[in-house]
Amino acid sequence: MLARVPTRGEILLLGSLTAFGAITIDLYLPTLPAIARAFSVSAATVQLTLSTFFVGMALGQLVYGPVSDRIGRRPVILFGCCVYVVASLACALAPSIGWLVAGRFAQALGCCAGMVVARAVVRDRYDHRDSARIFSLLVLVLGVAPMVAPTVGGWLAAASSWRAIFLVLAAFGGIVGVISWRRLDESRGEATAIKSHSESMLAAYVDLLRQRRLVGYTLVGACNGATLFSYIATAPDLVIDIWGFSSRAFGLIFAAIAVGIIGSSQVNRRLLLRYPPDRILGLACVIALGCGLLLLGAVVADGSKYLILAGIFATLTSNGFIAANALAGALNVDPLRAGITSGLFGAANFALGAAASAAAAALHDGTALPMAAIIVVSLAIAVLAFFGLARPQVSRLPA
Repeated sequence: MLARVPTRGEILLLGSLTAFGAITIDLYLPTLPAIARAFSVSAATVQLTLSTFFVGMALGQLVYGPVSDRIGRRPVILFGCCVYVVASLACALAPSIGWLVAGRFAQALGCCAGMVVARAVVRDRYDHRDSARIFSLLVLVLGVAPMVAPTVGGWLAAASSWRAIFLVLAAFGGIVGVISWRRLDESRGEATAIKSHSESMLAAYVDLLRQRRLVGYTLVGACNGATLFSYIATAPDLVIDIWGFSSRAFGLIFAAIAVGIIGSSQVNRRLLLRYPPDRILGLACVIALGCGLLLLGAVVADGSKYLILAGIFATLTSNGFIAANALAGALNVDPLRAGITSGLFGAANFALGAAASAAAAALHDGTALPMAAIIVVSLAIAVLAFFGLARPQVSRLPA
């Protein structure tokens, strides 16, 4: 591994590539009610643009990951950016909700290229502990999306229309693509290329799925992600339409949760200077489940919306401790397959995200109960996956 410190430019670029999905989701979230009114459809129908996006993210990463191992990181990123720009323009011109759903699927196929490859680039250059620290550092860039995007999306929709948001996304994709073309060096090693050419994509996935530790880390990351996606899917209707907050207040709530995730990720980065990633991950999973149970209790007891929001904040803040360490652990199991492992990890994350958001929509009853229940079930599975499959040597953090 290279003993090097990433430059600010590298962190900004890798963070932007990693944030593709978050920006694409969060920028248009405040406009979901407006889209429903524009096409005269229900809120559940509009949520298909979100769940379909998750499906596209999952499928795309399964392909881009192994392809990046075989042909290199740069070509995959540049191709994905081109697809993303075209799909974003198609969404902006959508004449019907069906067209918009299809455009969102294509948009997901474009933006997931940058996400899957950015993770592989980090693993190409850093070992287990250092990659966990870099992933935590990337949250500084990634966290800007939920802080800024919903507010900007609301302003754009108010000043123009929801279609303007997709024009902005097309511009974002083009800018990131140009910077990647000019600034991003190829990081895939020769050993990775040889390994990729020696086996088929299917055989590589089958072999990876036989590795218990990899499956364990992947389930931890995916279940942790499902908690965030279940909130994202239900938040606009719950916060704005049911609880009566304004679009601007909705943006501030999103920003507060982003601040919590950013803060915990930076605490995690500091802790990694002293403790192994697995030790932090195990403790974080248990604490997150405890917070989730408290949230569910507040909902069942018909607590105030502010108490429930506090529970959501505490539970989702754990993302900063879990996501980076679970990802670093998965990528460390088989370093010569960083691309395909990244694809599998990301696909599982968005597949469970799609399932969580679809379940939240199907169980929608005008309360926070479906979201809270999904969060608790997801975190319980994460705890079982960590201690039952990943099975690292975990000891308690010293007081």
